[in-house]
Amino acid sequence: MALVVSVAMGLGMTACGGGTIGFMWVLGTQYNQIAGFKIDDFTGNLTAMPHSPFTSGGADPVSIVVKPGGRFIYVVNKGGGNGPTSNLPCGSAGSISEFSVGGQGVLTFQQCFTSQGSTPVWAAVDTTGNFLYVLDQQAPSLDGAPLPANGDITVFSIDPNTGRLTLVLNQQIKDPATGLQLTYFPVGETPTMMAVSGGCLFTLNSADQSISPYATGTAGQLTLTTTQKFNSGAVRPTSIITGGSGVYITDAGAPNTNSPGQLLPFTVGATTCSLNTITGGPVANISPAANPVYSLVGGAGSAKNFVYVANQSTTDTTNPNSSISAFQVQTNGTLLAIDPGNNPYSVGAGPVCMVEDPSNQYIYTSNGDGTVTGKSISTQGFLQDLKRGSKFTATGQATCLAVSGNVD
Repeated sequence: MALVVSVAMGLGMTACGGGTIGFMWVLGTQYNQIAGFKIDDFTGNLTAMPHSPFTSGGADPVSIVVKPGGRFIYVVNKGGGNGPTSNLPCGSAGSISEFSVGGQGVLTFQQCFTSQGSTPVWAAVDTTGNFLYVLDQQAPSLDGAPLPANGDITVFSIDPNTGRLTLVLNQQIKDPATGLQLTYFPVGETPTMMAVSGGCLFTLNSADQSISPYATGTAGQLTLTTTQKFNSGAVRPTSIITGGSGVYITDAGAPNTNSPGQLLPFTVGATTCSLNTITGGPVANISPAANPVYSLVGGAGSAKNFVYVANQSTTDTTNPNSSISAFQVQTNGTLLAIDPGNNPYSVGAGPVCMVEDPSNQYIYTSNGDGTVTGKSISTQGFLQDLKRGSKFTATGQATCLAVSGNVD
């Protein structure tokens, strides 16, 4: 009983029920900050946590990931940007900032780390929580040679007690000039996003609309499968995410056409880490939504059989707005639009990323206008405005966000 009461007090809950169900952190590039919120169990309302906003540690924060257990978070700072950099502990170059998570979700900066390439843009944690993968758009040169065309993944092991990162060398490939092991794992050209599905890792490469597949192994090693790169099937792929047994790619369509775009679902080949197309799989986005940039697999309760797509624009010039379009995953893996007449659902301007709260009741988008939009999820997958208002002020030019339901 004492343990239950202690945990409830740590999360802000009371004996009457309700209170804080989780914590949220939202990145913003205008001031290089992280806005922190507590998520209310009953309403989904967001309340700023003490001392928020926090410094992002580095310039132009674009990706954030929580180590399982909730004790540490890592922020990928792309570098450069327009915000103030004089007071940033990691400076203006690309970096990874480590933070510890304290009571009420308060962040404390710990240390700076650097990836092996340049222009880091995304991060992910493996399924064990022991390794952090950081995606660089540009791989380093070998022994002073010209920069290669490809990007890379820098792998770090995570100390379970301190969260400190230690570089993992590529034991499979050596620098031909020096004979030393590479300090990174090569991927395709100009990668933008990365997704982990079981024992597989995929990077989305924007230069040629391709996917680089790796199998994740012991000691943090990544192993290229028989196919080192394959076509995504998208015209202008904008995101890749995993959920359930599927992998989903958003396709914004041809540039400068205000195309509604489409969503491409795949299944994963467990032994080869291949992405297998589904018959009748590609589905058009829901009009008038346009420019899809991110997707999320979620659903109320334990059911994860809905896919939500964040759209930055619309084909309806008389009612310009950003939105979330919603689909249900059918038993054969295909997607079916739900809630006709209400879908897509309006959100703040320029959504960038989405998360579902730890209790699977609410969905949130981080928006480029510096806000967060919250929606409640019905058992049928429909989205509705929160009971006490769905718009919350975060920090300028918000990029991505992350949530955690506990701090172990």
